[in-house]
Amino acid sequence: MATETQEGTAPAEHESGGLPQFDFQWWPGQIAWFLITFLVVLLFVRLFAAPRVGGTIDAREDKISGDIADARRLKDEAEAQAAAAATETAQARAAAQRVAAEARAKAQAEVAARLAEEEDKLAAKGAEAEARIAKARDAAMTNVAGIAADAAGAIVGKLTGRAATAAELTAARG
Repeated sequence: MATETQEGTAPAEHESGGLPQFDFQWWPGQIAWFLITFLVVLLFVRLFAAPRVGGTIDAREDKISGDIADARRLKDEAEAQAAAAATETAQARAAAQRVAAEARAKAQAEVAARLAEEEDKLAAKGAEAEARIAKARDAAMTNVAGIAADAAGAIVGKLTGRAATAAELTAARG
């Protein structure tokens, strides 16, 4: 059944049904254009896109390698500086201990000198005191003999009723 158009002619009926890409008569052309398009895209990727991506990847790898090398170099420098700082700290600690030991020895020497000076003063005062004691003892001993003679005379006088003579008292002392 043909339908008429405004001009009065009848259009041809569509004889095939479905999609043209599934019609076997069109496949050789589709395959040819597919291969041509594929080869053009392949050449474009091979000549332009892949080198750029590869260059970017290589540049990134080079940057990462350079950064790692810089990090290792900085780490080595930091370790060297830390070792130098530790050495300086040890030297400073040794110097501080040496200064402290010298100050301690100097203070002990000053204390020993003052102590010796005070001991000398005390020894001098002790010697003076000993001399005064010896003098007082000698003075007391001279008086003791007289006191003992007086006491012996008083005891003899009480016991015997008569006073002892000086010759008897001297003979009893000796």
